[in-house]
Amino acid sequence: MAKKLVVVGATGAVGEQFIRILEERDFPFSDIKFVASERSAGKKVTFKGTEFTIEALSETTFDGGWELGLFSIPKGLSRTFSPIAAGKGCLVVDNSNAFRMEPDVPLVVPEVNPADVERAERGIIANPNCSTIGMVVAVWPLHQAKTVRRLVITTMQSVSGVGLKAIEELKAESRAVLDGKPYRRTVFPHQMAFNVLPQIPQSDAFGPNGYTSEEMKLLDETRKIMHDDSIRVTMTCTRVPVITSHSEAINIEFAEPCTPDQARAILSAAPGVAVIDDVANQRYPLATDVAGKDDTYVGRVRQDESIDGNRGINLWLVSENLRKGAALNAVQIAEEVVARGV
Repeated sequence: MAKKLVVVGATGAVGEQFIRILEERDFPFSDIKFVASERSAGKKVTFKGTEFTIEALSETTFDGGWELGLFSIPKGLSRTFSPIAAGKGCLVVDNSNAFRMEPDVPLVVPEVNPADVERAERGIIANPNCSTIGMVVAVWPLHQAKTVRRLVITTMQSVSGVGLKAIEELKAESRAVLDGKPYRRTVFPHQMAFNVLPQIPQSDAFGPNGYTSEEMKLLDETRKIMHDDSIRVTMTCTRVPVITSHSEAINIEFAEPCTPDQARAILSAAPGVAVIDDVANQRYPLATDVAGKDDTYVGRVRQDESIDGNRGINLWLVSENLRKGAALNAVQIAEEVVARGV
């Protein structure tokens, strides 16, 4: 069931992870090519020991029977080129937020709703937001066992979620601050080094309800992925001076009692979840430890004593935003496509 595969946005932070993960997981392809913007055309990438030349994205990119595309390009470009690719028979797995909430485009996390890949009537499957993916991987098995009624989420998101330029700006600004020198930033509107910004993305205005678009994604995407519009979600998203991995503090209210031991047992048996919860020895998930790993890591599982009947749990969650939060989840979607013969 090997596919003719196109990687679009191959030179970006997520695109680089696409290449690495496709190689690590030995994804089945009959042919492959790597595509990016005009300014990256002509650059070289090495994949499975072979050097490939980056092609410029254009309307002819998908001519020639290309069957599957992994996209990590800006929303506007995806809105233009995803329908072009789909119209030429290339099923698109899109990492942008261009199509996530459109009713006829499935939004997929393979540990939660893998069968939804079969509903890609428009030839497009959306990859969810990075903070949503890690969260639902852990919340879904708890929901199946105990029925989640409400989520209260605070995210602490790394700068790699903005891109390679943000990583370099954090490094340079941190050196400047430590040396007591001025620094002219171009990515973030405020000092990111040694600071926390309660606004993601920085380029967007706050909505009329006072929430950012990133925060609303946690509400809307969770309900769509889990097929349950009754789940109540409230959220605050922040950017922290961490290079890789997103951390989340999550409060969960259930319909029925759930003890910390029960939650840990459920999570320990869940696909894609690793439990590190030994507070006596100060063992819990850390962004520095999770960087480069694929599971969603959960720890500090404890009872919410403000909710009667043991129906509340607090937990700490960390996931690698460039891998499970982006490239890995997209590749897993592509694997489902191949396995199901979509």
